[in-house]
Amino acid sequence: MLTPVEPGPSVVVCNTCRLSADAREDGQGRRGGALLAEAMRALQAKDPALQAVAVQEMACLFACQRHCTVHIRAPGKLGYVLGDFEPGEEAARAILDYALRHGESAEGQVPYRQWPEGVKGHFITRTPPEGFIHA
Repeated sequence: MLTPVEPGPSVVVCNTCRLSADAREDGQGRRGGALLAEAMRALQAKDPALQAVAVQEMACLFACQRHCTVHIRAPGKLGYVLGDFEPGEEAARAILDYALRHGESAEGQVPYRQWPEGVKGHFITRTPPEGFIHA
């Protein structure tokens, strides 16, 4: 079932993602994706500038060969799926910082020199917005 959300810059977090390549859950039975979403919200509570990006959760982004997967998107812009994060504040900050720059960009392309170090090497796919392709 699809659930409507407000349009705008967002990070969709797979809340059922594995904790790591080797573990499904932590010692308390929590999945990595749920922990990553929790870390993002905690960071947003401390840093209001990061609240410009919505953190949305969805069960299974179908990137099951990876762990802690997110989809960065904004209306009319290229989207990106990233994965293999450790669910904590460092990854949460890198993802949200990138998502802020993505939302501010004209078409969803952030110059490499502006990428936070924590997202480099985590990109899985790039997706065109509905009605467009990237030439």
